[in-house]
Amino acid sequence: MAKILYYKKIMILIITITLLVIQVNAQLVFHNAKDYPLLGKISPDTETRYERLPGYLKDVTRPPVWRLGKNTAGLALRFRSNSTQIAARWELLYDKVMNHMAFTGIKGLDLYAIENGKWEYVKTARPTGKINEFVIISNMESKMREYMLYLPLYDGVLKLEIGIDSLSIISQPEINLPDRDKPIIYYGASGAQGACASRPGMVHTSILSRWLNKEFINLGFSGQNKLDFEIAELISTRDDASVIVLDCLSNNTSQEVVEKLGKFYQIIRNKLPDVPIIFIDLGRSFNSPIFDLKSYNSVREHNEALDKVFNSLIKSGEQNIIRIHSQGAKGTDGEGTVDGGHSSNLGFMRYAEFLLPIIDYYDDY
Repeated sequence: MAKILYYKKIMILIITITLLVIQVNAQLVFHNAKDYPLLGKISPDTETRYERLPGYLKDVTRPPVWRLGKNTAGLALRFRSNSTQIAARWELLYDKVMNHMAFTGIKGLDLYAIENGKWEYVKTARPTGKINEFVIISNMESKMREYMLYLPLYDGVLKLEIGIDSLSIISQPEINLPDRDKPIIYYGASGAQGACASRPGMVHTSILSRWLNKEFINLGFSGQNKLDFEIAELISTRDDASVIVLDCLSNNTSQEVVEKLGKFYQIIRNKLPDVPIIFIDLGRSFNSPIFDLKSYNSVREHNEALDKVFNSLIKSGEQNIIRIHSQGAKGTDGEGTVDGGHSSNLGFMRYAEFLLPIIDYYDDY
């Protein structure tokens, strides 16, 4: 009996030591994310790593556009690891608050991994302040996986670190997915920037990027997609673009659309003569204006302005241009928004489903 008790004590001691060793081995070690690929940038020549516009535009473009360029909408980090847990430590630029959008979408992080050949949602890093640390996922099997971490939609990132088990490794991705060779450039307003997705991976450009496994460059500027010609010049520098989408009516008057859209297009076309360019109207916003006659008439006037510009381009012999009628793209039940205009996750999913066959077709054009 004494021997049995002795051996039980020995076993308990061994188990305790083993658990302590496991606990020590599972301690998080953080690695600077600057060493890993960052997708979604139109230019590498930014003032800091985690922003969207090149530094030369600082004193060229309008201040509101420059400030929104500091937001990391559409940017995503790629890495590979065999860790049983993935954590993140990040410092925000603004610690922004909005009254119609979840903090996880404004300033959180979104983790995806490749499973069975497709991108699967893992979990979201929830922000608590300007400086954040969050264990995104734990209790995983220790095997090598390819990861993609989306950055905040409506805030900037000053510093980012990835946490893994102390005995695990983090390395460069081994596969080029999403494919970065011929990116798709999307120019738009608040919806394109991600209002009001509950997390960064749910804006429609990022959904499409995962479905098509193509890099998207998100040039969504909330309230500020005013057809600034320097942005057209910037877009025209990407001679590797496969498709360019202009979703740029909502922040302009119908008269401004008539006066500026043709020139904005021509700046791009002069440098990129063969790239398909897609124009999207305001049809997707018809759900809320059915009760607001002023909004209804504004949508109609904007779409008529787009028709005027588009038909003029066709008559002048322009090719590889596509005009999309997007009425009902977010559904016809009015349930695809958070406020009658900006998309909810449901609205973004519906919009991505609507755009998928169009962009897929012209991406292979």
